[in-house]
Amino acid sequence: MGHVSAVPVPVPVPQPRAARAAAPTGGRRSLAAALLLGALGATVVLLSAGQIWAEGTAAVGGGSVPVEADGGTVTGVPTALAIVGLAALFAVFAVRRTGRALVAAVLALSGAGAALAAVLGASDRAALDAEAARISGDTAAAVAGLTHTAWPYVTAAGAVLILLAGLFALRFGKNWPAMGGRYERAGAPRAGRKAPTTDPDRPEDLWKALDRGEDPTRGA
Repeated sequence: MGHVSAVPVPVPVPQPRAARAAAPTGGRRSLAAALLLGALGATVVLLSAGQIWAEGTAAVGGGSVPVEADGGTVTGVPTALAIVGLAALFAVFAVRRTGRALVAAVLALSGAGAALAAVLGASDRAALDAEAARISGDTAAAVAGLTHTAWPYVTAAGAVLILLAGLFALRFGKNWPAMGGRYERAGAPRAGRKAPTTDPDRPEDLWKALDRGEDPTRGA
């Protein structure tokens, strides 16, 4: 009688519950962080861009009048890029894989560009000179006593939050859910499930088909 050797069958070792839940939990946390950072950053940029960035005086008729310029007058770049970033933030969930990485990059670049534009606008005087020329009627007029407020830097801080949201999306976006798999058309039958049959001779089947949005005469 020959000797038969038993080959041990590898038994999969179950992972601890904490390890199984670590990846989804980390994905949810990074998702929540990106949403919070992006939405808060865009809100800060849009609100700060409407505030006064620069102040001064212009000589008019032997006297002087105060002139001021808000962020939108100094530069419209932060506002435009904040809107782009906000759109990219929601578009991240509508795409997957390579598309998600590209949209996340747009989100990050929007924040970086808005922050750079805000910092450059903090020392700009062209907008206030133009306002002084408009008020005085003298195209060569220049503003005097030029001062800048802190709002350009607040705008830059909000833009940095948008940048961080984009970096979160680039780093952790692959673990986030996609919108396409959850918001399918309700009337579309799922793959692998057989559509219910309708018997035209049974009134209850006809009513059920109508409730499902189907044509009960199609089979006939």
